Amino acid sequence: MTLQLTLSRELEERLRQEAERRGQTTEAFALRLLAEHLPPPLDVRRAAAVAMLRQWQDEDAALSQEETTANADVLRTLDEDRPSYRKLFAALLKEETP
Repeated sequence: MTLQLTLSRELEERLRQEAERRGQTTEAFALRLLAEHLPPPLDVRRAAAVAMLRQWQDEDAALSQEETTANADVLRTLDEDRPSYRKLFAALLKEETP
């Protein structure tokens, strides 16, 4: 892909100076900056999010009964202090009741 950008004189000079300082061409340095500062592709971020959620699920499954009860107490307290009539964790807490 060819991309043409119009840079201010100041920005162009900063880019040129930094590329020169690093011993790179201006174009190579600009490409490196883009590659380093753009976020990863969406599929990579999605995979990382799914992995994190699975880790949390595994951690929850490994909790002792005491820890599970303490977590439920925190959620219940959050719902009780919520000014809205709509509770956020009611369904989740309903699943945990014996």
